[in-house]
Amino acid sequence: MPGTELSILMPAFNEEATIERAIRRVLDADLGTESYELVVVDDGSTDRTRELLDGGDWPDQVRITHAAANRGKGQAIRTALAEAHGTYAVILDADLEYDPNDLRDVLAPVRDGIADAAFGTRAFRAHSAYSFWYVMGNRFLSLATNVIYNAWITDVYTCFKLMPTELMRSLSLREDGFTIEAEVTGRLLRAGARIHEVPITYVARRREEGKKIRPSDGFRGLLTLLRIRFS
Repeated sequence: MPGTELSILMPAFNEEATIERAIRRVLDADLGTESYELVVVDDGSTDRTRELLDGGDWPDQVRITHAAANRGKGQAIRTALAEAHGTYAVILDADLEYDPNDLRDVLAPVRDGIADAAFGTRAFRAHSAYSFWYVMGNRFLSLATNVIYNAWITDVYTCFKLMPTELMRSLSLREDGFTIEAEVTGRLLRAGARIHEVPITYVARRREEGKKIRPSDGFRGLLTLLRIRFS
C-alpha cells in the first residue's frame, strides 16, 4: 500500500508446519515502524501451505501470492519484490529461524543514512547452529567473499538483508535458489554499497523439521560470487 515504510518479503515452500506462526510472529513483533507490509509468496508448495495461507484471517498488511510451480527461493523473492510498496525491503524466511523483532535494529542504520544496506549477522552457538559443517560452510563463503571483493562481511548467507526497495530492484537479481543470498551480497559489494552489520538472534531448525539448504547451494554460491566479481 502507498506510504508503507517497510516491505517484508517472505518466500515459502512446503512450510505448513510454520507458515501461520511465521506470519503471526511478524504481526506481533516490534518492527520499529507502524507502516509495514508482509508480502508472502507461496513458491508452488505441494503440502497444505497454500490452504493455510488462503484460509487465514489475515489483516490488510498481509498480501499473499501463489506461484504456479516451485522455482526456488530466489524466484519467490523476486516475485515479492516486484509487488513491494515499501520504502525499504527485507527478506524473512518462513521457517521461524529468525526473530522479526530484530528487524527494528536492522532497519535503523539504513533509515538513518549510516549505510546503504544492513545485514543481520548470526553468532552461531551450540543451541543455534545447525551443524559443524553448516557453520564452517557459511564461514568459508564469508571468507571467500571478503577475499574476492576485498571486503569484510561476517555472514554472507544471512536471510536478513535490508535496503531501500529501489536499491534491491536495481541489483537485477536473477538467481532462483538459495544462491540469491550470495548474489545480493556480491552485487552490493560490486556496486560499492556501504553495508552495516547488526547482531541478531538465530535458532537453526533440523533437517527433519524442514531445513532445505544443501552443501551444493554453497558451491553454487561461490560460483555466483566469482561470476559477479569478474563479469
